[in-house]
Amino acid sequence: MGRLDNKVAVITGANSGIGLASAERFAQEGARVFMTGRRQGELDAAVAKVGRGAVGVQGDIANLADLDRLYDVVRSEAGRIDILFANAGGGEFAALSDITEEHFERTFATNVKGTLFTVQKALPLLVDGASVILTGSTAASTGTPAFSVYGASKAAIRSFARNWSLDLSARGIRVNVLVPGPTSTPGLHGLSSTEDAKRAFVAAIEAQVPLGRMGSPDEIAAAALFLASDESSFVNGSELFADGGQAQV
Repeated sequence: MGRLDNKVAVITGANSGIGLASAERFAQEGARVFMTGRRQGELDAAVAKVGRGAVGVQGDIANLADLDRLYDVVRSEAGRIDILFANAGGGEFAALSDITEEHFERTFATNVKGTLFTVQKALPLLVDGASVILTGSTAASTGTPAFSVYGASKAAIRSFARNWSLDLSARGIRVNVLVPGPTSTPGLHGLSSTEDAKRAFVAAIEAQVPLGRMGSPDEIAAAALFLASDESSFVNGSELFADGGQAQV
């Protein structure tokens, strides 16, 4: 018997990295999984990898029409949502002197606006007692050079969880933030433009983590599974750090 048997889960940003690993873990534990991603080819491959009846719906969470289309599919095929993992997000480096309006708007459109409306538009489908998981970042807790816009967007995610857990308390819907530390994902490695820069970047990151390494998507997915399951039934409005100790010591 799986920990998520008969549950319906929606995971955004599920075409790679943490989202894909979580989709695999949720499906293995018995959930019916709906996955989103912006790139159709990668999403198709991810859905095939997850298997077990997973459904992919291509879309960008910053586009509200795409979110409406996602939830139309979920409504027609499942009729409800037990677990919503609002995982999609991204960022890029820019020093304060180099931040542009485009950089700011691109980051906040996905990480803040997209997350907000991912959750808001799911409300009619969320069952009472559902679990909502938001993806945060250690960048919201510790300073990172040239990463202030991303860090600010993830600080907003923390604020969302504090407030939404109160907004949704009458329905028993839990809202928590999963905070990954440095995790070996395509998104993180894509922050560096050359192989030499990538190696230097990884070495610098690992030096900041007490465990001396980056995490794997599977390790973060294990934490997501805990928040999705009934094992976390008294965990609400909180941050769960899976960061190797980076933001803790």
